[in-house]
Order: sequence, then structure tokens, then C-alpha cells
Amino acid sequence: MVKVIDNTFSAGHKLEDVRVETHKFQYLYNDGDFYHFMNQEDYSQIQLVEAALDKPELMKEGEVVTVIINAEDNAPLSVDLPASVILEVTATEPGMKGNTATNATKPATVETGATVNVPLFINEGDKIKVDTEKGAYKERVKE
Repeated sequence: MVKVIDNTFSAGHKLEDVRVETHKFQYLYNDGDFYHFMNQEDYSQIQLVEAALDKPELMKEGEVVTVIINAEDNAPLSVDLPASVILEVTATEPGMKGNTATNATKPATVETGATVNVPLFINEGDKIKVDTEKGAYKERVKE
């Protein structure tokens, strides 16, 4: 995922270079205030506030994410989720028979607590692939 910031600068304005590194971290847990991650290489742990995360409601424990870190002070700058995640539907209304010809959707709660609009044929217990950029349903995953 690429972060783009739109800015206008006056002529002759200089910008300071910032060296960044990317590392793979495993999401461990959320204690209410902080999200805790473990570095996959050296097993060190970091904690981040929710504001540093794009779609924290789509992360489940054990998920591997990419953390972009400022190389000079080791401060985490952002967390990038995989392009899609597979989550289990924990609650949704049953679909109505015969109502499958339209592109109708219904809300479904997934195992992380997030709500995703899904097609009517999705039931509780189904696993679905969710696009992490849009937070939208992509497809049902067969086991």
C-alpha cells in the first residue's frame, strides 16, 4: 500500500530525506489502548495506538503485517495489511430464498468484530475474503 500526501511547496523549498525500512510483524493482541506486534526476525515487540493503523478492525490475532519504520529513531510510521484477509462470519441474517438474482447485500459481522456487507448467500460460519483497502467483501472461501 502506498501512502500519498498532497502538498504544495514554494520554489526553492528543501525537504529532508527520511530513510525508512519495512519489517514483517505479527499482530499479537489489542489491550484496548494499544495494538501489540512482534517482529518476525528478532521477536522484539512494539505497541501502536489505533490511529497509526488503517483498518484495525480487519486484523485478527496472528496476522502478519508490514510495518514501515523510520530507520533513524526506530519509530513506526505506518502499518500495511495484506491486500486481503480471510475472516469467518460470526453473525448475519439468513438469506431469503429466491432473492439471489439481484446484487442485494446484507451486513455480516466477522470474527474481528468488523461489519462487512456480503451477498445474501453468505451464512454464519462461512469464511470470506475481505479487501483490506476498501473493507469490502471479495469472495467466499471454500475450505
